[in-house]
Amino acid sequence: MFIKRHADETIQELSKMFGAVLVTGARQVGKTTLLQEVTAHASYVTLDDPVKRISAIEQSGTFFKDDPPPVFIDEIQYAPNLFPQIKIILDKEKKKGQFFLSGSQQFDMMKNVSESLAGRLGILNLHGISLRELYGVSFNESFLPTDGYFTSRKKCMVDIPYADVWNTIHRGSFPELCANGSFDWQMYFAAYVKTYIERDVRDLTQVGNEIKFLQFMAITASHTGQLLNVASLARDIGISQATAERWLSILVTSNLVFLLKPYHNNITKRTVKAPKLYFLDTGLAAYLTRWNTSDVLKNGVMAGAFFETFVICEIIKSYSNKGILDFPLYFYRDRDGNEIDLLIENNGTLYPIEIKKHADPTKSDVAKFSILSKIPSVKRGSGGVICLYDNLTTLQGNDKAIPITLL
Repeated sequence: MFIKRHADETIQELSKMFGAVLVTGARQVGKTTLLQEVTAHASYVTLDDPVKRISAIEQSGTFFKDDPPPVFIDEIQYAPNLFPQIKIILDKEKKKGQFFLSGSQQFDMMKNVSESLAGRLGILNLHGISLRELYGVSFNESFLPTDGYFTSRKKCMVDIPYADVWNTIHRGSFPELCANGSFDWQMYFAAYVKTYIERDVRDLTQVGNEIKFLQFMAITASHTGQLLNVASLARDIGISQATAERWLSILVTSNLVFLLKPYHNNITKRTVKAPKLYFLDTGLAAYLTRWNTSDVLKNGVMAGAFFETFVICEIIKSYSNKGILDFPLYFYRDRDGNEIDLLIENNGTLYPIEIKKHADPTKSDVAKFSILSKIPSVKRGSGGVICLYDNLTTLQGNDKAIPITLL
């Protein structure tokens, strides 16, 4: 089953603007397959090949004589010393779209990129298959709850049965699982976690206790959709807070965890400062927390947290597929317990979103949006509750019930 990726158009645009394009993302989100589709005109080199890797590391000065641009270099993080050579070639030839690079993790890579290729490199951070991509929807604009967005989005709307939504949440968004329905979910994620720890974590960060790190991944997954409390995570595993902070940083920089920032300005001093934690693949989170079937998950105590996580991830994909690296996404929570799940900032306006797994939305779902009108200097736009209701329906004023199929 071939699944067209929306990011391919963005990569082609970046290649017209920059001499080099870097696609980053978690392991197995489809970086290599995507770039091979886009770079049919270029030669291909993978640094997973030990001979090529040694050549890149030991003979970086002559590496591109054997593989001249345009070239796609896979797993570029294994030879960061190639970045200065790429800079030299780009500065000399001044051509666009000469180097296409991919990397599974960003521990050291982004430092080398920023030092060597500033202004010469376009970056795209790829995530798993989106709901739009899975169902063949061509619409590729960033989510924003406005009338203009919904008018355009409804032209490409598809019907997604209730059970299929939960199957998708449980199975996750890794391309191999999405494209191959017969692949065993449990076996796939067991192999994924083993490879991730052995290759990305062990090689690059020297985590001493791999069993503890796996337990840390599981306890972090069980906190998806919650305010980050590093001290609590550390206590649950029996590690120091400093170790927990370092391990969390590994999960964030390897694109497995996203920290949603709280919204605040100089006036909103009563808002919380801690971010909310979201696992970026609900299938991996379900595996780590032992929700072994979609039926058990949708009826379990974490169903709401997983649905919220899934929606946040889908909105993130709608921005990252357009090449946006710094998402204009926040949440609101103050010390009085008032909370809005998501705020999208666009041109100085805040668009509030609630996320509920139910199929019977009411005005009460958007009642907390009124808190924004009490914050000076905040311009409030239209909002809504994203849920499992079938139709786009006005609840109150400019706030709507938004079917998940309109993401």
